[in-house]
Amino acid sequence: MEWFGDDAYWLSRLVFQRALAVMYLVAFLSAALQFRALIGERGMLPVPDHLRRVPPRAAPTLFRLHYSDRFFAMVAWAGCLLSAALVAGAADRLPLAVAMVWWAVLWALYLSIVNVGQTWYSFGWESLLLETGFLAVFLGNERTAPPVLVLWLLRWVLFRVEFGAGLIKIRGDLCWRNLTCLFFHHETQPMPGPLSWFFHHLPRPLHRVEAGANHAVQLLVPVLLFTPQPVASAAAGVIVLTQLWLVFSGNFAWLNWLTITLALPAVDGSLFMDPPDAPAAPLWYEIVVIAVSAGLLALSYHPTRNLFSRRQAMNRSYDALHLVNAYGAFGTVGRVRHEIVVEGTDERVLHEGTVWREYEFRGKPGDVRRLPRQFAPYHLRLDWLMWFAALSPAYARSWFLPFVERLLDGDRDTLRLLRHNPFPDAPPVYVRARLYRYRFTTWSELRATGAWWHRTHVREFLYPTRLS
Repeated sequence: MEWFGDDAYWLSRLVFQRALAVMYLVAFLSAALQFRALIGERGMLPVPDHLRRVPPRAAPTLFRLHYSDRFFAMVAWAGCLLSAALVAGAADRLPLAVAMVWWAVLWALYLSIVNVGQTWYSFGWESLLLETGFLAVFLGNERTAPPVLVLWLLRWVLFRVEFGAGLIKIRGDLCWRNLTCLFFHHETQPMPGPLSWFFHHLPRPLHRVEAGANHAVQLLVPVLLFTPQPVASAAAGVIVLTQLWLVFSGNFAWLNWLTITLALPAVDGSLFMDPPDAPAAPLWYEIVVIAVSAGLLALSYHPTRNLFSRRQAMNRSYDALHLVNAYGAFGTVGRVRHEIVVEGTDERVLHEGTVWREYEFRGKPGDVRRLPRQFAPYHLRLDWLMWFAALSPAYARSWFLPFVERLLDGDRDTLRLLRHNPFPDAPPVYVRARLYRYRFTTWSELRATGAWWHRTHVREFLYPTRLS
């Protein structure tokens, strides 16, 4: 079938596959370094307890066969090694079938992790990585031209990511329609980056331009992905530029980088170099790609319906394999930033003059004089959930008290998730949590105090607590 492959996208596929392998590497590394405290056997939300509650059909995972922290670590580090080899181009040196199995193993390993990750893995970029990773299984390698059907399905994923985010904004917070959301967003976003303070202090007319440009890029440009070249390539380029703007202005794990990766297959690689002549695709490969493409189009019914629903859902999976999902972000923008500050004391009798020492997190705001750091595409899961907990205690109901219990117990794995442990010799006797309102300082306040934040105590989030 002459229509099946298109050599013009040879370079685009090559760069896409390498970039996707980097995303997998970051995701597996994040799992390997954080899982013990979050979902390990002695974690805040242990995997064995989750597997007992959830039926196999709702959460298919390799860990149904066996779970131990050692086995989870083996899976995560194996994912790192397999991803790193793909970054180096290993798949292009193998037979087509073996390369497909390699990508499929990566997808299955990460699916196994996501389906036991519970609230720590409830973010849209987890499903986005799995959906994109599943399509990568069928994208082929140097032994065949990039299959047109998979290239179009990748554009369909990118379209839903961008268009879904645009629709949920227009339907959501009024500030998106009157172009004022970015008066607040850079300050109240989940995890500001080192440039967020400066973005926040841009002139307000420029913030309105930002919001208007966001609507154009998310609601109009994605349609152009399905137009002939070079228009589709230009549309992909615009999406890449806007995603880089988001990379510089905050920390959104690998969401922005994966969206950039998704834009790459829409670029006509022949604009940059003459592609090599690829051999004809084997018949079995064509049959598999056509069958999988038809199945994914059928599964696209629910996400498509969701796009045009007045009750549009954000970041939702419609199947346990995360094959075709709904996406969207920041339908509502907070006007005020609240942060939970966790403190401990080694005094056994509490009194008015008790000295409380503060735990410092790696990414979320704490010390007002500390400039936010850049962590994305690495994902600090505890820091992100702390932001949600500050919005409402309901977000923290399942894990916050276990987190405090582990601080009181001096749990090493939990303390490794933090930037600073104020009790290096022995765990505290009491731990408490207080809710503060944070705002970025002004230019004059920064010059006078050296502080990037100003904070005001609001109320107690958790009263002093000790081990029974």
